[in-house]
Amino acid sequence: MIKAVPLALLAGGILLVIFGVAATNSASSDISRFFTGAPTEKAMWLLIGGIVASVVGLVGLLLRSKAN
Repeated sequence: MIKAVPLALLAGGILLVIFGVAATNSASSDISRFFTGAPTEKAMWLLIGGIVASVVGLVGLLLRSKAN
């Protein structure tokens, strides 16, 4: 039960990264990249949020396993 929160963060982070990668390959992101040189803000926030959530979940799992 204690590992549920870090595991949920890790799983949610992985899903956000997957959605972020899909968003960077979308048509709107291609148009944004053409004019600004960068993908859309939505794609960037999905990737950043996914990476942060994954790292926090992974660290939480590793710390919980060392404490037990």
